[in-house]
Amino acid sequence: MPFELNGQTIEADANGYLTDTSDWSEDLARIIAADEEIELTEKHMDVLNYLREEWLENSNQPNERTILKAMSTRWGARISSKELYDLFPKMPSKQGGKIAGLPESRRKGGY
Repeated sequence: MPFELNGQTIEADANGYLTDTSDWSEDLARIIAADEEIELTEKHMDVLNYLREEWLENSNQPNERTILKAMSTRWGARISSKELYDLFPKMPSKQGGKIAGLPESRRKGGY
């Protein structure tokens, strides 16, 4: 399922995950998010950038609890799991990772 961006075809697997994480850009994230019926906000982008940092720097795909702690620190207020799921209803770590251009997570559950 490839994506089109500025006349260029960006390859993705059958589930919509990019085949090359270096193809990702914020413009492409908006296209992927639209397919997921999400309109990206600054908070969405904070989560996406955090997920990308963790993957690119540590080869780590954080679970929901870790994302909650990181975003609470980044946003300066304790946030709830519901707030994260309001941003990414199909699981913040998996749906967020997809929009962030990361490989599909094979991890089960949120904690």
